[in-house]
Amino acid sequence: MKKVICVVVALMSVVVGNAQAAGCLKGAAVGAVAGHVAGHHAVAGAIVGCAVGHHMAKEQKRKDAEERAATQVH
Repeated sequence: MKKVICVVVALMSVVVGNAQAAGCLKGAAVGAVAGHVAGHHAVAGAIVGCAVGHHMAKEQKRKDAEERAATQVH
């Protein structure tokens, strides 16, 4: 059990250290709830949710930038 806790803490520190706030907090919250409901895996759900939320926010930002570039008249 101690090994599992050490691995989770190590993964969380890597994810939190490299994560941008955009989408991470919302994704982590949703992932934690989903992980808890799916079998008491809230920490793992939060880690995955943070990554997914950040990715989705990044994609949305890219799409918004493309739309702005397409509508601008040069």
